Formats: sequence, structure tokens, C-alpha cells
Amino acid sequence: MSVEIDLGDIDENDDAPVPPDSRDPDEFLAQNAFRIVYQTNNFLLPQIRDMIERREAINLHPEYQRRLRWSPSQKSKLIESLLLNIPVPPVFFYESSAARYEVMDGQQRLNTIRDFFAGSFALSGLKVLSPLNGLRYPKAPPRVKRTLDRANLSAIVLLMESESERPNQGTLSLTDIRRLVFDRLNTGGMRLNAQELRNAQNPGPFNEAIVSLSRFDLFTEVFGIPAYTEEDPEDYYINPDRQKNSLYRNMKDCELVLRYFALKDPSKIRGSMRAMLDRAMEVKLTENEAAEASEEYTARFLTLYEIFDKKPFLLTSQTDQKQRVSAAVYDAAMVAMNSLWDDRAAIIADKVNVVGRMRAANEDPDKYEVLVGRGNTADSVRDRINLLKAILVAA
Repeated sequence: MSVEIDLGDIDENDDAPVPPDSRDPDEFLAQNAFRIVYQTNNFLLPQIRDMIERREAINLHPEYQRRLRWSPSQKSKLIESLLLNIPVPPVFFYESSAARYEVMDGQQRLNTIRDFFAGSFALSGLKVLSPLNGLRYPKAPPRVKRTLDRANLSAIVLLMESESERPNQGTLSLTDIRRLVFDRLNTGGMRLNAQELRNAQNPGPFNEAIVSLSRFDLFTEVFGIPAYTEEDPEDYYINPDRQKNSLYRNMKDCELVLRYFALKDPSKIRGSMRAMLDRAMEVKLTENEAAEASEEYTARFLTLYEIFDKKPFLLTSQTDQKQRVSAAVYDAAMVAMNSLWDDRAAIIADKVNVVGRMRAANEDPDKYEVLVGRGNTADSVRDRINLLKAILVAA
């Protein structure tokens, strides 16, 4: 199903400048430096393919990783580089347990190698080895196969021994080091967007709950994301239709889920939308608390889904008259429903009038501007939530 989504504007400002620090640099380095322990291995491409396919040695899709974004042309250029013996940047692994690794950086390269050996894509856009365009590995001539079978990729492995003690700041855990290294590895190249950074820097039960909620069947239906029907969760990441979906590919689905938790507490609605989302993502929940948060979210979503006859959060543009699923209406409706949760039975019973009030607000020029939520300032968010409350429960 094709769904047009209006995500509104979320400011993507650069990091704030670091304030001056007058401490002695030499003394500070002596007291706070730590050493990351790593080793370098070289793997033949068939070894990499086998390790990924066995799924015993490599976790190719840890949840802090970005989702797959490479185009067929980018994939083809990597294969061309390997055929020409052009040096390829190493991949980075994190040793999560003995002889098992998570991919910290290089997910796109590893997937490309696996997919090409499997015949999942044909080479395209090659300029140096242009006669190879259209070629898939299973039908490649012997010399091409031999060349790739002898090619290798370097892997730098961050070892578990990296956990370190800093005199003035206590233990620097392996999770802290992993997060630091991941952030530094991704400062260049294809820059991570705000939600990808939140996802990478805040592992734990809450982040896992957000990812899980983004796979909720009603959520994927409403926002037009291909449903998660694969039997093996490892296969979630290689669904070609899902990779083409911009919400999924850029982790905007997870950001949409996070918006509810960022705005549900009125005292937390302050500053920019990005700041609100950042603060919400930093909240630490236990596994039980995360499970309760998930139940709360799905219950509110289901109620709105039923009230609006399976099409909640729609907004008709006053410019082109097209209907779109609006992120602004979504988060305001979810938060409003949460604040009125004790009145849900009466709201459901009054659904015909609720839908009518929503339609009338959409047609009113002043209320439409509130619903659109241009700018996503704290004041506009509050106004939008209050309007949705009035729509759900008539004064």
C-alpha cells in the first residue's frame, strides 16, 4: 500500500560548540586516557559469506546499526574495487562473546558481499569494468569468480578486554567504548541522522521496545511500511520492499514511536522537537517498564485506529486536497488519547461525532494551521494536543 506521510519539520542542528576547558591537557591525558584493545584479521570473501550465512559468528544487524541504504550502483562499485584489488576500508567488529562478533561499521559492505555471492543483484553503473555490467555472480565467468574468491577484506575487532578503569571517572564499560567507537566511525561518509544517532547511543530495553513497536502490525499498516512477516528476524533487514521505504530506511519509523513518549508528559514539552526527542531517548527503563510502555502505546494506537475506521491521523491538505497521514496529528492524537484514557469508553461511543469534529477542524483555516504543526515548537505542540483533546471530547 502506498501512503503519503507528512513528517513535518524536525530541526537537525549541528552539535553545540564545546565550552572552553582550562584543565592542564598533559595531566588530564595522564589521568583519563584509556586504551582500546583490538586485533586485525583478514578474511577471504567466501569466508565472510559463510560466516554471515551460518549466523553463528557474526551478528550482522545489531539494533544500534543504521539500516541498509546502499544503492545498486554503490554495491557494484564495491565489487568492482575488490576485482581491481583497490584497497577497501576495513570493517569493524565488536567481540560480544567468545568467537562471536557484532558489526560496528561495515554493515553495507558485508551485506553487499553476501548479496552478490547469492546472486541477489547484478552489477550496474561500472565505468572501469563496464563489460561486467549486468553480471550476477552465479553466471560470472571463471576468472571473475576466482578473483573474488581470492579477494580479502580486513576486519578490526574490538576485544572484550577493552573495558578500562579511569582514576577520576570509574570504570569505562565496554558498552561505553563501543558507543564511542561507533560514533567516531560514523562521523564521516554517510552521516547518521538524528534518530540513527539516538538508536546507536542509547542501547537498552527502551530502545528495544521502540524498535519492536515500529514493527507493530497496525503501525506498519497505517504508515505504509511493509509488514514484518518473515519467520526469522534476521531476514527483516533484507526485505527489498522495506529497504525502499523511506520511513524504514532512515529510522523515521522509530522516531515516530519515540514522539509519543517524548510528548506524553506536559512538563517535558520544552525546547525544540529534536531536543525533546533526544531527552526522551536517554530515559533508562527496566525490561518490565519497557514492556508496560509498549502495552500502553499499542492500546492507545488501537483505540484511535478503531475510532477512525482504520485510517487515523489523516489530514486533507487545503492546498492540493490530498489526504496524507500526518505525523503532527499522530503524535497529538496519541498524547491526547493518553491524557483522556479514563474517558475512552465515552470517546469510543461518540466516535461519529469525534470523526465529524476532526473533519470540521481540518476544514477550518485557523485550526488547520494548528493541526499542521508547522515549526514543531513547544507552543505549537501544546496547541495541537489541546485541539485534539477538544476533538476527542467535546466541551
